[in-house]
Amino acid sequence: MQPHWIAERMSRIQASGIRKVFDLAKTLTDPINLSIGQPHYDVPEAVKEAAIAAIRAGHNGYTMTQGIPELRQRIAERILKERPGAASDLGKRGLLVTSGTSGGLVLALLTTINPGDEVIIFDPFFVMYPHLVTLAGGVPVCVDTYPRFQIDVDKLKAALTPRTKAILFNSPANPTGAVADRESVQALAELARERNLLLISDEIYRLFTYSGRFVSPLEFNEDVLVVEGFSKTHAMTGWRLGFAHGPAPIIEEMAKLQQFTFVCAPSPMQYAGLAACEYDTSDWTAEYARKRDRLVAGLRDHFEMTEPQGAFYLFPKAPWGTGTEFVTECIRNNLLVIPGNVFSQKDTHFRISYAADDWTIDRGIEVLVRLARQKGPRPD
Repeated sequence: MQPHWIAERMSRIQASGIRKVFDLAKTLTDPINLSIGQPHYDVPEAVKEAAIAAIRAGHNGYTMTQGIPELRQRIAERILKERPGAASDLGKRGLLVTSGTSGGLVLALLTTINPGDEVIIFDPFFVMYPHLVTLAGGVPVCVDTYPRFQIDVDKLKAALTPRTKAILFNSPANPTGAVADRESVQALAELARERNLLLISDEIYRLFTYSGRFVSPLEFNEDVLVVEGFSKTHAMTGWRLGFAHGPAPIIEEMAKLQQFTFVCAPSPMQYAGLAACEYDTSDWTAEYARKRDRLVAGLRDHFEMTEPQGAFYLFPKAPWGTGTEFVTECIRNNLLVIPGNVFSQKDTHFRISYAADDWTIDRGIEVLVRLARQKGPRPD
């Protein structure tokens, strides 16, 4: 093995801190796991049966790179129904079924970002964003959203330079659970249009919005590139089924790149996606809103936090020490949470996932409150 065999770009991409916690979980006995960013419920039976039927029917080979026509048509119908502003523009947009939402993001950035292009990401950010920008040869530029995790358009404008090419936006957001309000989304979409910037909207948590109607920047800017998928809403994280829709020329280039990378999304899962489109997830959204309330009520007197309005994450400030120091003490007490510096340039907060049963949430609350009162790490 020669060191120069590894590409230089890999030195700028660090292993995910989330995966490190997952690996640690395997070494603990009965850990209180509030770290996992996936639903705690199983794939709906109707969706499972659709996948099994597709396999038995022989739908096991390659599909069209763009995805099976039936699924693309069903997704298009849903877009028209749920996004009022998309109706008049959908004919000018393309739609591509991808190997997960992450696969859609990879294709989007590799298709649009040239070496040296700057991409705005909002801090805190989903752990993958800066690394994907780096992979594409771009430069991630962070815009701070602390302490309320809402977009400040003035801060965004100040971060723009002649090298800015795109803005990567996520609402409801991971890791904060923040949902951008309508006025902010409109301002963001209009600024992108005025400055001729590509706005990429990651809407994977779209259905987990607890108050009001989800607002997509697509309502205000017909050139927004949207990436979405079934992983979070239907517990299909391992099935790798997502989709993207946006300006037809971009989608065409993404499809061309998919031909030579992912080839196509998994065939049986595309047929399962048809069943998933018919499944009502509103009960799960209501359940996560209740779990959010349970967690916030248990912690609000001991932690500084912004109440999440979507997704299934809470991002409180560590009550003492850095986020990493506090999480280290949590792990010593058999509680798995994620340090905030995995998602941020700051190390002040930590992420809790309440995609868990109530008993696990209650156990987590007990440990967190006890450690907050402890006022520091326990002496060895």
